[in-house]
Amino acid sequence: MIHVGKGRVTIGLYNSYNPSKFMEAHRRALARAGPLALAFDSNLAVFGFPFPEEPRTPRELAEWVAGTTSIGGDGEYFMELAEKGRFQSFPYPGKGFPPQLGEPILTTSKPNPKLSVSIAEIRNMLGSGKSVLLVFGLGPHGVPKEAACIPRYNLDITGSRYSLETCTALGAVVGALCANQ
Repeated sequence: MIHVGKGRVTIGLYNSYNPSKFMEAHRRALARAGPLALAFDSNLAVFGFPFPEEPRTPRELAEWVAGTTSIGGDGEYFMELAEKGRFQSFPYPGKGFPPQLGEPILTTSKPNPKLSVSIAEIRNMLGSGKSVLLVFGLGPHGVPKEAACIPRYNLDITGSRYSLETCTALGAVVGALCANQ
């Protein structure tokens, strides 16, 4: 496993698709993010995902998703992540993201220059024992303004304001955090 420091990285997927219907895009994002979190010793948290009333526990949710996808070893990696207690589901954040997940950092192609943070600065946070929540918008418009204003930090992984597809951005950010370690 690759460790980026003493702190823990949580990959956060914010649902910007349909808030009331679980869609194929939700399933695919989970099936792709699960193996990434597992491979890079990270946690996975989702916000505002419209899961059905049953299943309820993270493990049951992972089983439900895994049973319907061929991505990520037929969902096996996502299941493994949930079995290790490293997958959680939360409602949309009201005034803030759950503090137990670490310092929220919005990943965006349109960072506020006053809030911009570099990969090196995030590595320093992690190295000093601070955990971070990397918030990724899942949908064509990213994280909506009311939630995007919550994090104190913004990260543009390209440094050039290029908009990346969510799964591409996930891999780029986590890979950059772990590079040269």
